[in-house]
Amino acid sequence: MSEAAGPSKARRILVAAIPLIIFGALAGIFLMQLTSGRDNSVIPSALIGKSAPTLALQPLEGAIRAGQPVPALDTAAIKGKLTLVNVWASWCVPCRQEHPVLLGLAQDPRINVVGINYKDKNDAALAFLGELGNPFRAIGVDPRGIAAIDWGVYGIPESFLVAPDGRILFKQVGPFTDDAVRNRLLPKIEEALSRS
Repeated sequence: MSEAAGPSKARRILVAAIPLIIFGALAGIFLMQLTSGRDNSVIPSALIGKSAPTLALQPLEGAIRAGQPVPALDTAAIKGKLTLVNVWASWCVPCRQEHPVLLGLAQDPRINVVGINYKDKNDAALAFLGELGNPFRAIGVDPRGIAAIDWGVYGIPESFLVAPDGRILFKQVGPFTDDAVRNRLLPKIEEALSRS
């Protein structure tokens, strides 16, 4: 009887150890990810280095900037200019948080700031801009999110820096902060300007 009990006891110990071994392996993988130094907030874009998708969006009717109606967002609005394309909506809380940063960027004469208004209501978008200010030189409405899909948008806000030749140079997922502008966007702007 003791011979039969020996293997049975060893088997129970092995079966009990398997979940601990699996847990230990997963914990090791997670620890490696945490200590790798990689920025997990950066979502790579397949569009970096490629031509920006074509833009042919309707205008945000009633939008005003510097006392003038804001034109529709089409490819001509970004052609030949270093452009920041921002995807935003009035219902997006992080869009509200980043808006002062966009207003500051719009003051930089080196870049053209334009917007894609994503799945929004016209009146709500106008109220948002009326309350917070309008940084956009052109705005296109994307009521069904089709342009956002073409641009590979995961969620809003997202922004794309587009070179004068139409190539996408940089993508910001989530709201811009002063730190993100200083450490990520401005170096890309400087690099793009040094090449032109």
